[in-house]
Amino acid sequence: MNKRKNIFIAIIFLLTISSTVFSGELVIKGSTTVLPIVQKAAEAYMAENPDVKISLSGGGSGNGIKAIIDGTADIGNASRFIKQKEVNLAGTKNVYPVPFRIALDAIVPVVNGKNSVNNLTIAQLKDIYLGKIKDWKQIGGTPGKIVVISRDSSSGTFGVWKELVMKDERVIPSALTVPSNGGIVQAVTTTPGAIGYVGLGYLTGGIKAVKVDGVEGSEQNTLNGSFPISRGLFMFTKGWPQGETMAFISFILSRKGQDLVKEVGSIPLF
Repeated sequence: MNKRKNIFIAIIFLLTISSTVFSGELVIKGSTTVLPIVQKAAEAYMAENPDVKISLSGGGSGNGIKAIIDGTADIGNASRFIKQKEVNLAGTKNVYPVPFRIALDAIVPVVNGKNSVNNLTIAQLKDIYLGKIKDWKQIGGTPGKIVVISRDSSSGTFGVWKELVMKDERVIPSALTVPSNGGIVQAVTTTPGAIGYVGLGYLTGGIKAVKVDGVEGSEQNTLNGSFPISRGLFMFTKGWPQGETMAFISFILSRKGQDLVKEVGSIPLF
């Protein structure tokens, strides 16, 4: 009896291993904020597992969550938590989205590198994005029109900005809308009067980070809770993950994976 039990356990173990090792391909879609983390992790994971192919694409958090609900992706990346309306939609399709927090992040207001403004309050940021503050001279900067740049509504970064800065009020309709963090960086870099907001990992030399209420957007200030615009970064799966999907998420949540999170400029969990 014990021998049969041991054989049964061995078979289950081998089936589990085979589903992990030979499943072959992962499709991952969603947040452009999470994308650099996943790109870095995917490169390392595929180097260790050459039989595995990982396909990545952006498109925003909303598209990532939609992809796991409709079954077109194994993992949906999101830079915000799932919305109730998305939970409701999943329920109508008998899908149970499972969240995995893989990192932390700060959403940092950014201006052109030549802009003299170094600090803005949450109230000032809100009034800029409402269109109430229209010129930099109104907030101590060099006179000139403020060019408001924002993310599209499918973006998780936009969702957090709308909640924490806008308090759910509407961004001025004349704001220039771009589909990615990289688009914000490019627009702010090339437009002297522009203001935008990006995840911490997208801060580059062409733009200048602005403090919020006197607090710098940094890893330390996000972890200690003093920076007011921060969030978790997530991976969602369609039900509890198995096989290669579970293995890849476990890799990102390992010490090696969290070191890669830090390498791309986001904030590791430990």
